[in-house]
Amino acid sequence: MSPGDFAGQEPSAATVASQYRDPMTQPPQPGPVPHDPYAQAQPGGQPPYGAAPGQYGAPQAQYGGGQPQYGAPGPYQQAPMGTVALTVQGSVMTSSMLTPSATINGHHVATRYGRQDIPVPAGPIHLEMSAQWMRTYGQAALDFTIAPGQTVPVFYAAPLHQFTTGSIGYEKQKRKGLGFVLGLSGVVVLMILLLAIIPALLSQ
Repeated sequence: MSPGDFAGQEPSAATVASQYRDPMTQPPQPGPVPHDPYAQAQPGGQPPYGAAPGQYGAPQAQYGGGQPQYGAPGPYQQAPMGTVALTVQGSVMTSSMLTPSATINGHHVATRYGRQDIPVPAGPIHLEMSAQWMRTYGQAALDFTIAPGQTVPVFYAAPLHQFTTGSIGYEKQKRKGLGFVLGLSGVVVLMILLLAIIPALLSQ
């Protein structure tokens, strides 16, 4: 079959469509990516806008990396410690329902009745104690120096009433206010007796 055989034939629709295909509908051909003038480094060493952190310039340091651990040897080594063996005498039945409060070098320390070991930095120690009911009472203070690794026993006893100070020392303490309580109790008993006897005497 010669080319002349097709001279009088019309081209098919597929042939025409392939010759006049819209270039906007053709799939993109692989080729070099055009250079983006806005992808350059920003002033001040900042990464390009939209770039992932840590991909531009030096690697980012991890949080906490290179920091010395607590208690590790070096310039951040923990200071030498001692122990205050604090004994709060009494109980909720014999003293106050509110536990006496304590401060060591101006810092509040939670307390309880009985003995508790409180770790403190070695050096001068200023211990203050007080009790609380309707008012603050039973104030007492003690100053001493504690050596590294040393344990210092301290005893505190709140008074029996709210009108005197407390007792503090290195040995078991006596509670103040016993004489006042006994005297007040005697006055109360005497008043009751007088109220019972006076009407009987007047009736005679």
